[in-house]
Amino acid sequence: MGVVCLAVVIKLVSLQVFQASDLTQEAEARRSQVAVLHAKRGTIYDRNGNVLAMSKACETIYCNPREVNDPSGAAAIIARECGGDASTYLSRMRGDGTFSYVARQVDTEDADSIREDFAARGVEGLYFLEDTKRIYPYGAVGGQVLGMVGIDGDGLSGLELYYDDVLKGEDGKMVLETGAGGTPIAGGNSHTTEAKDGTDIVISLDIDIQRVAEQTISEGITKYSADSGSVVVTNPANGEILAACSTPLFDITNTSNIADGALALKPVSSSYEPGSIFKVLTTAIGLDAGKISTSDVYTVPGKVKVGDDLVGDDDGRTETMTMDLRELLRRSSNTGMALVAQDYIGETTFAQGVSKFQIGKPTGIDYPGEVEGLVKQLNQYDGASLGTMSFGQSLAVPSIQMIRAIGSIANGGTLQTPHFLMSKGGQTVDWPSGGTTVSKDSAATTVDLMRSVMEPEGTGALGVVKGYDIAGKTGTGEQADENGYIEGKLVSSLIGFAPASDPVVMVYAALNGTPYLASDSAAPLFSTIMGEALSDLGLQPSS
Repeated sequence: MGVVCLAVVIKLVSLQVFQASDLTQEAEARRSQVAVLHAKRGTIYDRNGNVLAMSKACETIYCNPREVNDPSGAAAIIARECGGDASTYLSRMRGDGTFSYVARQVDTEDADSIREDFAARGVEGLYFLEDTKRIYPYGAVGGQVLGMVGIDGDGLSGLELYYDDVLKGEDGKMVLETGAGGTPIAGGNSHTTEAKDGTDIVISLDIDIQRVAEQTISEGITKYSADSGSVVVTNPANGEILAACSTPLFDITNTSNIADGALALKPVSSSYEPGSIFKVLTTAIGLDAGKISTSDVYTVPGKVKVGDDLVGDDDGRTETMTMDLRELLRRSSNTGMALVAQDYIGETTFAQGVSKFQIGKPTGIDYPGEVEGLVKQLNQYDGASLGTMSFGQSLAVPSIQMIRAIGSIANGGTLQTPHFLMSKGGQTVDWPSGGTTVSKDSAATTVDLMRSVMEPEGTGALGVVKGYDIAGKTGTGEQADENGYIEGKLVSSLIGFAPASDPVVMVYAALNGTPYLASDSAAPLFSTIMGEALSDLGLQPSS
């Protein structure tokens, strides 16, 4: 008897002292249900106050499968109002647990109809919970930039992911006391922790420019037989991004079928050889170092030796020509740029200049997935590096780096961080400058040379918007895979800004995997997008 009593005492001490806390929590868990109260996600506005993404009140239907008295009837009612297969809803009401979501984020009007139909049919055991869901007043426009939100209110891509901690807020919860089998007790104890709504943000997108950019690039990849394309529109003076997209586009209103790569913004997440738009940087580097000048005249043969190879121009020229810098950029001469880089600028000056433009370094853009690219350092140069890099080959970077770098030329030599966020919670957000690339005089001289590219005889002639002073540069880079350069697969691009003397808008338009040169493909697309941007920003033609 003493042994038995001692065992009982030990067991009681164990239960009441050492296991008391765990047993109390287990008991509370068994007689309670917890439902999440989702916070209202912050609204996203464009620069003009247009609502791009907002949260709308809705309801979520849940149940205790053990107490649903007419699951088949309930499933039919929900399917009739919400769409989908009744069997899907039915399976959610036949689980083994005591809590199951049956239909998430049901429109309030539909929920009211379902509630009435439940009452008329005598359906019991299903309950309604206040919820929110994301809606998009402009439909699919800007979906790639905005990004996707999951069923539980978490940002999954784009700005919704990048600024998830700002937009999301804090979810609350409702705890219900339940009886045997998990059935809520009428009049039982309940506790609610209210959700805290997320913070609103204003981003730099202009929804009208964004719409035209998406439409233009979509039509362009078909017209010019391209694999894909991308567009970025910025204000080079402050780095604000007015529009950005890449194909395939992402339809934010239909996430049931997402094309491969649609969630990524390729100018940020993918690297390409920039091609001849890099000649702008080579020119600015040489001018700023005093290695070349606009008064110099160069004797440029049909081909120039670069490493072990001979480099020629896209126009197939074989004869020797004399060119100054203006003519060299106007014609976009590979041979001329390689000659100038190798014979006048030199490896050390060139490498130092590339570093000042921060090529090969992240821009700090507020968008997920930015890559650094592949850029040789001076100690990695071989016999061909300087010549090929001078016209945009033998390096691969995301386009946003070139956009920032050439934006500094438009901005008097000052780098700006490309960005979307303008304000959050009503407070303006300041973005830091990225330093100086070249002097104001060197930048101004380079801008003037870029004007020639957009003249009737220049490679960017088809990119002109009548009446506006535009400086620009075309680029045609070869695409490569693991086996080398691919025949007939080019990256054709045009980057330019206006008004050239005091730029407020810069457009980058590119086609990937096209057989067409930039002068015949990217240039017309550039013109359409630049025309919309100039009009939308209220800039009047100068002539």
